[in-house]
Amino acid sequence: MMPSVEPDSSDKDSEPFVEIDPSRRYGRYNELLGSGAVKRVYRAFDQEEGIEVAWNQVKLRNFSNNPAMIDMLYSEVRLLRSLKNNNIICLHHVWRDQVHNTLNFITEVCTSGNLREYRKKHRHVSVKAIKKWSKQILKGLDYLHTHEPCVIHRDLNCSNLFVNGNVGQVKIGDLGLAATVGKSHAAHSVLGTPEYMAPELYDENYTEMVDIYSFGMCLLEMVTMEIPYSECDNVARIYKKVSSGVRPQALNKVRDPEVKGFIEKCLAQPRARPSAAELLKDPFFDGIDDDDNL
Repeated sequence: MMPSVEPDSSDKDSEPFVEIDPSRRYGRYNELLGSGAVKRVYRAFDQEEGIEVAWNQVKLRNFSNNPAMIDMLYSEVRLLRSLKNNNIICLHHVWRDQVHNTLNFITEVCTSGNLREYRKKHRHVSVKAIKKWSKQILKGLDYLHTHEPCVIHRDLNCSNLFVNGNVGQVKIGDLGLAATVGKSHAAHSVLGTPEYMAPELYDENYTEMVDIYSFGMCLLEMVTMEIPYSECDNVARIYKKVSSGVRPQALNKVRDPEVKGFIEKCLAQPRARPSAAELLKDPFFDGIDDDDNL
């Protein structure tokens, strides 16, 4: 008989699972990795592969009188399962727990958390490193935007970008507000994080180009370590500035003219804004190698 690798239940150091999925492959620990308005993310373990994963849990009772929201969450998860790209967070498994009324899904975990926290922790970063991160974000966006159907993230910001710091890998996560759009590439609902929202998002008529604008704001935050429009103390003021084309004050702090020019391209009017594929060909990335192992 094969010896069991089950820990002895008297082992004081072993960390107990607080929950196990129906397939008994994934176990959840009590440690919270992050939480948002809709979901909580816990550290978990894939017993079959022997790797750490993230257990995302949405309490559906919060939306008991909002079936549209539940539909949106399901569609996020269905969408995530169909996406396979090195710069998009991978989804492994999903199920609904009827007893606890939760929607659960297992995603890959990035060792260094989100890019906002990572950047705050590491204050001394070269322009080259920021270009490497940017290139990976654009590769993820190019994948989403050229996917059939086209996927618009709609809530790209530095807290939704995740990092494997040991290899400098960046991945786009939290596709909770993503929209799949048909041939017209037009979507019509207002949502997102105000500081990162393109002006046309407020007009409820926009395309995947809103993600390019948000990417520009992410790059601005990566460079200045400041959330755009932090000079505004409420959403109405942000909206007023964005809709009248007033740039965030943080842009004045960008000393490197090449970086500033590249950010400006991303913030241009929708028709003048380059696609992710076009930005990847920009001289801005000259000499920045593709790390094919990432």
